[in-house]
This record gives sequence, structure tokens and C-alpha cells, in this order.
Amino acid sequence: MGLTGGGVPGPLVGLLLSLVMLGLLVLALRWTFARGHSVVARKPRAGRADEYGLLVVVSEPGTFVEAEVDRQRLTAAGLRATLAPTTDGPRVLVFPEDERTARAVLRAA
Repeated sequence: MGLTGGGVPGPLVGLLLSLVMLGLLVLALRWTFARGHSVVARKPRAGRADEYGLLVVVSEPGTFVEAEVDRQRLTAAGLRATLAPTTDGPRVLVFPEDERTARAVLRAA
């Protein structure tokens, strides 16, 4: 005998399965949207110039355009450089071992 012929009527089984599926969906959504456990990166924020780990500031231009020009000069010279929006304005950062060379390249320009 099937489920509908024995003890549980057919509509009750459908309702029970629907409630189980709804419960699973609620649990999945709670897990997905729980605070502090997101797998999506949060919106970047501007930090202080000393909050960028090992990188050191080699240029403190007034605008992002000037900072990008400095960054491209360093990149053209074969140095790895990053443009960071800090709370003090745009800053061009390099690794400590490249600092001396980077400053020389920027002075020559």
C-alpha cells in the first residue's frame, strides 16, 4: 500500500513536505544572510597610510591623477607600485626594498 492508502491522507503528506521544504529554505537563508559570516567582500574603505602592511609611501600627490602618473612612472621603471586612497589623500606605495629606487625614479621625473 502507498502513503495515500494506509494511514496518512494524500493532502496531509503534501502539506508536511511543503513545511519541511519551507523550514530548510528558512535555515539556508538565515545561514546565507547571517551577520559577520558573509563570503562576499565588504566595501573597501580608505585607511591611514600606515595601515597598508609592509608597503611604504613614496609619493604624496594632491590629486589622484598625479598619483596615477607617479605610479605609472614606477611601473615603467619595473617597480611594483600601488595607488591607495588614504584618509590623508592619494598615496603611492611600494615595497621597502624598492623604496630607494622608487624615490630616485620620482625625483628624476
